[in-house]
Formats: sequence, C-alpha cells, structure tokens
Amino acid sequence: MATMSSSSRSRRVQSTLALILAIFVAFAFITRWIDLFIVTGSLLQKKLHLLNNTPQLHSSDFDCSLNCSDIPSFTTTTNLVFNSSAAPSCPDYFRWIHEDLSPWKGAGIAREIVEAAKSVANVRITIVDGRLYVVKYKKAFQTRDSITLWGLLQLLKLYPGRVPDLDLMFEFGDKTVIHKNEYGRNASLPPPVFHYCSDESSYDIVFPDWSFWGWPEVNIKPWEELKEELKEANERIKWIDREPYAYWKGNARLGPRKDLIKCNASNGQDWKARIYDTTWAEEKKQGFNNSDLASQCTHRYKIYVEGVSWSVSQKYIAACDSMTLVIKPHYYDFFTRALLPSVHYWPIGERDKCRAIKSAVEWGNAHSDKAREIGQAGSRFVQESLAMKNIYDYSFHVLNKYAKLLKYKPTVPEGAVEMCSETLVCATKGRRKRFMKHSAVRSPGDSPPCMLPPSYEPRGLLNLLERKRNLTNQVQLWEEQERR
Repeated sequence: MATMSSSSRSRRVQSTLALILAIFVAFAFITRWIDLFIVTGSLLQKKLHLLNNTPQLHSSDFDCSLNCSDIPSFTTTTNLVFNSSAAPSCPDYFRWIHEDLSPWKGAGIAREIVEAAKSVANVRITIVDGRLYVVKYKKAFQTRDSITLWGLLQLLKLYPGRVPDLDLMFEFGDKTVIHKNEYGRNASLPPPVFHYCSDESSYDIVFPDWSFWGWPEVNIKPWEELKEELKEANERIKWIDREPYAYWKGNARLGPRKDLIKCNASNGQDWKARIYDTTWAEEKKQGFNNSDLASQCTHRYKIYVEGVSWSVSQKYIAACDSMTLVIKPHYYDFFTRALLPSVHYWPIGERDKCRAIKSAVEWGNAHSDKAREIGQAGSRFVQESLAMKNIYDYSFHVLNKYAKLLKYKPTVPEGAVEMCSETLVCATKGRRKRFMKHSAVRSPGDSPPCMLPPSYEPRGLLNLLERKRNLTNQVQLWEEQERR
C-alpha cells in the first residue's frame, strides 16, 4: 500500500509539474501574441493615420448617380482645432500675392469692374457658401478649364469652410489679357483677371496652372506623383555621370524656340546643346514612349525656353538636378519670381544664345561642383517649395486676399452652372479620369494654411531686383573670364 501511495503521489507531482509547464508556455505565448498585436496594431494605426491625414491620395469614391445639389457643401470646418500661430510661414514667393493685388488695394473691386472682363475671360467663377458655380464665355484650349476647376474643388475640400465667398474672372490661354498701357493714370481701374502667367506690362493675377493636377493630353501626370518619379530618376543617374551637354525637348515651332533648334551641332560647329523637336500627335500615336519626363534627367544641363508665352515645363526641367539654363524669359508665373540667377539657374541672354549655351556648358564642366550645386538648388526649390500643400496654400491665400477687396457680396450669377467633383469625374474617362482620381483630396487637411508673409517694403523689393541684376552680371563676368 505504501508503494502504491508513493507512486500515486509521484504521478500527481508529475501531472502538477506538467500543468504548471503548460500554463507557463501558454502564458508566454499569450504574452508574445499580445506584444505582437500591440506592435502591429500600433503600426496599423500609424499607417491609417498617414492615410487619413494625407490629402493627396487615390480616391475612387465618386457617386455618379448624384447631382451637385445632392452633395453637402464645403462650409463645415474640420473638427480639428488649429493653432494658427504655430503654422509655418509660407515660402517667400507668396509675398508676390500682395504685389499682384496692389492695383485694387486702394479703391477695392466693384461688381462692374469684375464684369468688365467678360470680353477677355474664359469663365466667371463664383463661390458661395462653399459651392462653386461657373459661367462660360469662350472655349478653353484642351481641358485647361475643367482641370483648373478640379483644382479649385479640391481646395474647397481641403479647407472646408475657410475659402470665402468670391466672384472672379479666369483666362485659360497663354497670352496676357489686361495690359497696363490701356489703363493710364486717368483711366478706370483695370478689371482683375486670374491667369496662369503675367509680365511686367500686364495686370493679370497669377494663379497655379492646371498641370499640377495633370495634363492628360500629353500624358503628364499630376505633379505630386511626377515629382517623386523625377526624384527617383535623380538617384538613378548622378550629376557627374550624366551627358556633359545641354538638353531640351519639346515643340520647337513656338516663339523663341524656333531659334533654339539652330543650336544643335551642325556644319562642324558643336554648341554643346542637344535639341529635340517633338510632335505631340506623333508622340500620342507611339503611346508617349519617348516623352516620359522622368527619363529625361540624363544630361548635366537642361534648357528652359518660353513658347507662346510662359511654359509649364520649367518645374519639370528644374526638378532634374541638372543646372537649368534659362533663356531670358518675358513672362512669370506664381513662383518663378523667387528664383535667383547663379543660385537656382544659369541665365542665358536672348541674343547669340547658342554661344551663350556653349559658354555655360563649358563653364559648368570646368566648375563641376558649382554647376552641380546650382542644379541641386533649383531642384530642391521645386521639389520642396512646390509641394502640393503649398500649391493649395498659395491658391487659398491669393483667393482670400482677393475676396477681401470685393466691395459687394458675391451671389450666383444668372446662367451659372454648379460644378462639383462628381460633375467632372463622371463626365470623362480614360487618362483624364485617372488623373483626376489620382489627384483627388480625400479628406480635410489636418493643419491650417501656412502663414502668409507680409508684402515687400519698397526698399526690400528694390534690393531684391538689384540682387538679381548683380547675380546676372556675375554670371556674365564668369563667362568672360572663362573665354580668356
């Protein structure tokens, strides 16, 4: 009996030990699982946070069965509480907003002044209570009108309840339309017209162009997507390993570009330029296989030259890390006035441009560190200062400042048609629809617009212009020293 009792106790001890071991193993497993859940859950939360707080994302949630009137207006501000004083300052080029609106600073803008631009504008755009209405006066080139309206609708979605009621005219063409010589000292106020570009002899109010949301006709992707591809291209081929020539590709049958084609090597003369004429109709037939912008970051130098007027290509050219050779422009857009010669680009005079291009290339190859520095500074400017958040913030601030100048309460004009994202997405297909979806703002932003810097003091503006002249003169001096 004693033996049996001892054996029984032994079995019970073994069972107890086995049970304790099993509990320990189970506890360890559960603890490990909980830790893993916490870690992966935390990562998942971080990913969801990024998704929910990134305005530039794919968004396919468009209900084509709805009319604009069925969709709530963008009048309700986000539930997030913003500390506006903690918002970062906007890039310096925002300061030009004050200058562009200065003609109307004293007298303000009356309704009749706005309506005086009917004969030159493509459309009238009115925003009332967060809803956008359009009166069309004339047809725009390609889809510039619908893509620009798309960008404005995304702005309303990004900053709901913050875009004020306003009433404005917009021109979608290349040439400026409000010329200063038509409005002398004794003339009436010029009508305010928003436009993609302006020049020193015009009053056109510059605004971000349509291509930031994509240019479907020539297969140029929305900027936020394309600039990442350009950044990757810069990593693939470093500056020092690129072709030591100046590169340009585009439609060479416009304006000053007709002369640029002469800078190709010919008759035994090599101007150190490689110029390629592009026919977009042929490119389209070939599926745009030869016009991919990210595959064109292969030369140490790239040329920017205007076409009919300014060109949307300057940001693509500058983003390549190549030193940009800018043939003296006559027009500016909303950001280019902040670019400095010999800092962000190399200035090229209009006269004898082939020889100037050759001199710039030879100087850059002899001073590769400095040339690479200029190229990277220009690239960094467009990659960072032209982030889509800044594009929306610039749009917000120029519209907000403009609205404050209005001397009347905007109302929906007779004959106006309401536009919404669904109107535009559901009315198109193919590449156009894909680009709209890729550039759609999917939720309100989680931060306020950047802080608009003050206007230039008169002396400060003169100093800036003088600095640009001095930097340009310095480049000319470097070229002369190199030729000796």
